Amino acid sequence: MEIYLIRHTRPQLTKGLIYGRTDLPLAESFEEEMINVRSILPEDIEAVYSSPSQRCSHLAHAISAKPLLDERLYELHFGEWEGKTWDTIDRMASEIWMEDYMNRRPPAGETMLEMKERVKSFWDEIKATGKQRIAVVTHGGVIRLLLAIEGQIAIENMWERVISFGEVVCIST
Repeated sequence: MEIYLIRHTRPQLTKGLIYGRTDLPLAESFEEEMINVRSILPEDIEAVYSSPSQRCSHLAHAISAKPLLDERLYELHFGEWEGKTWDTIDRMASEIWMEDYMNRRPPAGETMLEMKERVKSFWDEIKATGKQRIAVVTHGGVIRLLLAIEGQIAIENMWERVISFGEVVCIST
């Protein structure tokens, strides 16, 4: 089984924006990035799954006429910090969160371990489908967690793995 993990293309960003679940418009580079992603993927993809975020679903629709949107593929929920910039939130609160983001949550958000559980639930389900080639359009954090779940990176070092916009990572199981 081959599963192609695809990070969404570049969104329009404000520097320092906290945008886990915040829906952002796509950058002007979408068309070029989408063509590059499609050139990497094999033609015999049997199913395409996507985060419901516009920055993912738009790419998923360019890959498949009927992508399956799954809320378990959302990025980390930053709660009350969503849509703000790092320099505008309470610095002490953000430092406390960063000291143990695996177990602590932003105000009204989720912990990384909670995110890992929802992502693992999705992963276990698609691995049981019997399909041989699947594409998953999602976020950098989700891809890093999946690589950790598959033992390809250590979860405690997951942020060291750079996942570029429009990058395709293939996992064979």
